Order: sequence, then C-alpha cells, then structure tokens
Amino acid sequence: MTNRDKYDQVFMDSFAVPRDALNEAFVYQCVPAWDSVGHMGMIAALEDTFGIMMETDDIIEFGSYTIGVDKLKKYGVEL
Repeated sequence: MTNRDKYDQVFMDSFAVPRDALNEAFVYQCVPAWDSVGHMGMIAALEDTFGIMMETDDIIEFGSYTIGVDKLKKYGVEL
C-alpha cells in the first residue's frame, strides 16, 4: 500500500466517504462527519498511520484533503 493509499484510507475511514470524493473540493465541514471531533480523529489516525506528531498550527491549518498533502510533506511523508 502506498502512502497515498494510506492517506486516502484514513479519510475514507474517518469520514465514511468513497475514494472518488477525495479531491480539492473535499474541505473541512463539507460532510457532517468532518466536524471538530472528526477532525481530531482524522489527525490522530494520520499520526498513527505515518508515525508522526503534528504541531498544533498544522492541525489547525489542515483544512482540506489537498492542504493535508502539503502538511504531511513537512513531516517527511511524500504522497
């Protein structure tokens, strides 16, 4: 499984969406599950999946599927 597959799987599991929903339009609160609680669950899953610990500012700024790709690069995760 590639890092992109793992990233997508976290989103699909956290928000109960199909892979084809994951694009630049997939943003915070675009689905009911991506609320503040869902956001923290998704962040925790990403941290576990990639063995990283994100900084608070990055967690707050992680507002979309595409922004997340850039945020993970900061931690050495290439998607």
